[in-house]
Amino acid sequence: MAMEHVHHMKGGVGETSYANNSSLQRKVIMEVKTILEENMVLIMSNKSVKGYWKIADLGCSSGSNTLLSISNIMNIIHKINTKLNHGKGKPVFQIYLNDVFENDFNTIFKLLPDFYQREKEKNDGECFINVTPGSFYGRLFPNNYIDFFHSSYCLHWLSQAPKILVKNGEPLNKGNIYLSKTSPPSVYEAYFKQFERDFQYFLKLRFKELALDGTMALTFIGTESHDKIISVQGVLGMVLNEMVQEGLVEENKLDMFNFPTYHPTKEEVRQVIEREGSFTLQIIKTFKMGWDANLQKDNVNYVVDRKMRGEFISKYHRAVFEPLLIAAFGENIMDVLFSRFANLLTQLIEFETLEFTNIVLFLTKDS
Repeated sequence: MAMEHVHHMKGGVGETSYANNSSLQRKVIMEVKTILEENMVLIMSNKSVKGYWKIADLGCSSGSNTLLSISNIMNIIHKINTKLNHGKGKPVFQIYLNDVFENDFNTIFKLLPDFYQREKEKNDGECFINVTPGSFYGRLFPNNYIDFFHSSYCLHWLSQAPKILVKNGEPLNKGNIYLSKTSPPSVYEAYFKQFERDFQYFLKLRFKELALDGTMALTFIGTESHDKIISVQGVLGMVLNEMVQEGLVEENKLDMFNFPTYHPTKEEVRQVIEREGSFTLQIIKTFKMGWDANLQKDNVNYVVDRKMRGEFISKYHRAVFEPLLIAAFGENIMDVLFSRFANLLTQLIEFETLEFTNIVLFLTKDS
């Protein structure tokens, strides 16, 4: 099955949908807002006045988070315009929401009337929203078209898992679905090379599509060091191995499956950008966030026990990973898989620090 058919979050508005299980991603967006504002002030202060902004959100998924990102960006631009006295009128925004063809865009469409009303009341400027379906590992826009690219929690997804993880019919990463302490160096190298190819190609495409003074703001999951391996994918792999031993999952399916994600270090990101050569890296920062950050009930943070924390982490990762895992292992094991995943997380929380290292970077197009 083509990866673009399974590289999407779980749609709808059901109990296990992405729309109802993405509060952690929302917290990341709000954490990055301050970084966005600080750096957009520096970038915009050296640019000519813009009354019309074309903005693209890459990997928008479904639910309200993408509209939060867009609202933040519009608000920041309006505030900067006002502060710098850039023109007398308010800016006009043309927004493009992008994700793969299988994404549940309808969930976003249903939120637009309320969004338009809120933005009208805020009076930051007129806003027009369009959808641009397709992989961001392909062309999306005409040359020199977009003023500002934004992407949050997407670029750690690869276009595909590395292809060279099988040699003479034998899996090189046997018993694992991602990088682990038992993965040989060749597997680490294959994952980095896939990330390098994908990210370089992403940069080449966005260079063509960005306007001459265009900017990108990207946030994705990274790692401080590949020596310290404890990942969500690794924990899922432990559960799948347990299910193989019980005959609930075919061993061959486990051995041949590799997660199409990669969490780079900050140095690796910098290295790829410099080698590709199309952009100036204005800033790169990292910040950490617990796997159970922003655990809420009725939109209110509250104190929970380990079991509830494990269930929370399991639930939102099911919304992210389920389409991919169904394609690999079948739908009938999903309830058992994520129930056991929650139980294992509950145990790990007691003695492990479970947190993401998030990488935020600002890039400007070189002339």
